[in-house]
Amino acid sequence: MNTILLTGIATVLVFGTVVLVHELGHFLAARRFGIWVQEFSIGFGPALWSRVKKGTRYSIRLFPLGGYNLLPGEDPYTDEQDEQNPPRPAHSPYDPRAPKLPAAVQGRLFDEASPWQRFFVILSGALMNFVLGYLVLILLLSCQGSLASCVVYDFLGENPSSRASGLQAGDEILAVNGQTCFVAEDIVYELQRARDYTASMTVLRDGEIVRLPAVRFDSATAEDGSQTMVLDFQVYGIAKTPHTVVSWAGRYFAYYARAILRGFADMATGRVGINQLSGPVGVVSTISQAVQYGWLDVLSLAALITINVGIFNLLPIPGLDGFKLIFLAIEGLSGRAVPPRVQAAFNAAGVIALLTLMVAVTFSDIAKFL
Repeated sequence: MNTILLTGIATVLVFGTVVLVHELGHFLAARRFGIWVQEFSIGFGPALWSRVKKGTRYSIRLFPLGGYNLLPGEDPYTDEQDEQNPPRPAHSPYDPRAPKLPAAVQGRLFDEASPWQRFFVILSGALMNFVLGYLVLILLLSCQGSLASCVVYDFLGENPSSRASGLQAGDEILAVNGQTCFVAEDIVYELQRARDYTASMTVLRDGEIVRLPAVRFDSATAEDGSQTMVLDFQVYGIAKTPHTVVSWAGRYFAYYARAILRGFADMATGRVGINQLSGPVGVVSTISQAVQYGWLDVLSLAALITINVGIFNLLPIPGLDGFKLIFLAIEGLSGRAVPPRVQAAFNAAGVIALLTLMVAVTFSDIAKFL
C-alpha cells in the first residue's frame, strides 16, 4: 500500500511539474509580448479549482497528464468565447520597453503579435522543459556519491578481450562507433548497440588521438537464453565539485537528449516496434519501479521525462509545437502566413494520428501486465 501511495504521489509530482513548467514557458513568453492568455490550465477534464486574476483564469483540472494555455487568436477555427472564462481585456498598444512580466494584461490577441514573437511563445514551452531537466540533473548529481569519467582505470578478468584488442588503461574514450561519448553511460549505450560484440573506438592516449577499429568484448548468456555483452573494464571517478557538477549536468543532458532522438529515429526506421514504446501506463509503472529503488532514481526519471517532453514537442509532426514553428518560420521569412485552412487540416490530421498512437501504446502497456 505504501508503494502504491508513493507511486501516486511521485507520478503526480513528476507529471504535474513537467506540465506546469512547459505551460509556464508559453504563459510567461505570451505575457512578455502583451498577449492575452484567457486560461492557464494544468490538467484536462473537470476543474477542481479555478480563479480569475487580471483577465486570466487559472485552473487545476482532474487529469494531470497535460495542460494548456488558451490564447485567443491562435486558432481561428476553434476560438470561441467560453462564458466561464473572462472576456478580453481592453486592448492597449504593445510597448517593447515594458517590464519583462507586465502586471497589466494588454489584451493583445495571439495573431496580433509578430510571427517571431509567436514563434518564441510556442518555443518557450520546450525551452522551459530543457531548463527544468538541466536543473534536475544538477540536483541529482549533487546528491550522488561520485561521478564517473570516460577514462579507463583497470580491466576485469584474467584475459579481457577489450585489452587484447587494443584498449589500454589510461585511455580516455572519446567516441564509440563514431558517436561522441559525453559520460560513461554513453559508452555503455553505444556498446549495447554494437553488432557482434565489436565496436570501433576513438581514444585519447598520452595526449594523442588513437583510433581502435575493432575493440572486442565477450558475451554472456542470461537465464532467458539471450546473449549480452560483458563490459570488462572500469573507469576512473571524478572529484565532485560545484564546477564538475554543473559541467557534468550539461554532459548528462546531452546524453539524454541524444538517446531520446535516436530512440525516435529507431522508431521511424522500424528498429523499435510499438510494443517497445511506453505510454502513460508504462511510465507510471516505471515510476513505481524507480520509487522502490529510491528518490534519486525518481529524479533521474523526471529529468528524462522533461527532456523527452521538450524534444517530442519540437518534432516537426502535425499537431505538435514543432510543426507550428515551421508555419511561423515560413510566415516570418516570407511575410505571408500559411492559409488557416491548411494549418487546421495538418493539425487535425496530426492530433488524430497522435491519439491513435497513444491508444495503441496504452493497450500495449496494459497487455504487458496481463
